[in-house]
Amino acid sequence: MSDATLTAESGRQTGTSASRRARHDRQLPGVVYGAGKDSIAITVDKKDFRLAMSTEAGINAVIDLQVDGGSDQVIVREVQRHPVRRDVIHVDFMRIDPTRPIELDVPLHLVGEAKKVTVNGGMTEQRLNRIRVRAAADRIPGKIEVDISEMTLERSLLVKDLNLPEGLVCLTSPQLAVVTAELTRAAVVARRAGDTEES
Repeated sequence: MSDATLTAESGRQTGTSASRRARHDRQLPGVVYGAGKDSIAITVDKKDFRLAMSTEAGINAVIDLQVDGGSDQVIVREVQRHPVRRDVIHVDFMRIDPTRPIELDVPLHLVGEAKKVTVNGGMTEQRLNRIRVRAAADRIPGKIEVDISEMTLERSLLVKDLNLPEGLVCLTSPQLAVVTAELTRAAVVARRAGDTEES
């Protein structure tokens, strides 16, 4: 099952000049590869690509890519952006077998308020923005929500603490910190001043 459909044109010329012309014509150069088939240089409409990426699955959308009368299920494997403007200038699509699990990165999205941290003069910091998972194509989430509402200053939230959707296998080290909680600099100074006055 695909999250979006995208039509591509094959036979584009490769090279910097050809890619620049394609982008000028509101076309996005790219390549599709994998599944034991030949790699194909393609172009897709920029607007259509943005729409395909705007589904709930986001960058991990499973796309029905239609090229030259045929179609493949693909995912976006790599997106290249302009170093200044940050707009997409090239995209790599990888063919997938919907019956076999695939490995990819899923973004982590913080939700909730860490009130037990802030009322004690602390602040949270997200240390990990994504994790590597293995999942069937129809089980790939666009993001994983990380609830920080029960965090305290005493402990960090680790990968092993994440509530993963059913069917996902996490490949990232379970001991890595996703979110940490520490005293702010102002709170540290205030506490030191208080200790000095007491002594």
